Formats: sequence, C-alpha cells, structure tokens
Amino acid sequence: MTDTPSDMRGAGRRHPVIRAADALSTLCGWIAAAMIVASVMITCQMIFVRSILNHSTIWQTEAVVYLMVTATLLGLPYVQRLRGHVSVDLLPLALPKRFRRGLIAFTLAAGIVVVALMLYYGYDLWHVAFSRNWKSDTVWGVRLWIPYAAMPIGFLIYLIQLCVDLFAVLAGLDRKLSLEDHH
Repeated sequence: MTDTPSDMRGAGRRHPVIRAADALSTLCGWIAAAMIVASVMITCQMIFVRSILNHSTIWQTEAVVYLMVTATLLGLPYVQRLRGHVSVDLLPLALPKRFRRGLIAFTLAAGIVVVALMLYYGYDLWHVAFSRNWKSDTVWGVRLWIPYAAMPIGFLIYLIQLCVDLFAVLAGLDRKLSLEDHH
C-alpha cells in the first residue's frame, strides 16, 4: 500500500501552516503539469508545421524550452511535498530513532541554505534581466525576465515547502518524513 499525500503528515496535516504549504505546492504541481502538456502540444504543432507544411518555426522551440524549465522549477515544491525525490535512507534507518529526527532536520536545514542561495541568485538574475530589458537573441525576442521569473518563484515556493517540512519534523507533526514508522 502506498502513502497518499494526505497520509504522509498524519495529525500534523491539520496544522494551518502545513495545509497552506501543501495547497501552494499542489497548485505548483498542477501548473507544472499543464506546462508539460502545453510543451508537448507545441512540439506536435512544430512537427506538423515543419514536416507537413514545410514551413519554418519561429517561437516553438524557445517556448518549449522555457515551458519545460519553468515546469521543472515550479514542480520542485510539489515533488518535495510528495517526498518524490530520490533518497537513500540506509543511514537514517540504521540510526536509533532519537538520532533520525536530528539527521533529517540537519539535511532539511542544509537544503534550505542551498535553496535560499539559489533563490538569491535567481532573483538577482531575474532583476538584472528585468531592469536592463534583456531579450533573447532569437527572432521571437522574448523579454528574458518572463522566463527567468521561474527561478525566484520556483525556488521561493520550494524554500517554503522545505521550511514547513523542517517545522513539521521539529514539532513532531510529520512521522513519514522522520521515518518513525520504519523498524
């Protein structure tokens, strides 16, 4: 039997902060999924235009790249919410229960530091592109602040999800993340 997202937090999922972060991360997941579907549809349209109509394409390749990168960045908090990242739990499971929470808290804190740095530099790049009105060097000439906005938005929401996960571990509200159900 697999765990559903609602089972993963037990009683802690009723906490308003956790519910709000879950809702925001789920919204990001839906938006990311829609972007992936849109990129597949654009790719099909591009193949039709090139192969059947024998026309060149102007915006399709660039749009697909931006959509897929944005979907990846917006999908981060949703994947974190579901605990969908690849993990190796050999060490936490080998440790006594009293040390697991500390290890997981340390790991989440280290992730928070890394993601906060990514947020800072992602925002900086977005801000420079916005203030200098950078455009892509293509025929389409996209204003780069638009796709670059995915970096600060995605990393901010991912950071929120990581902080909420850390809060849940420290408060004892998230048994699944703490691996407390394992023997």
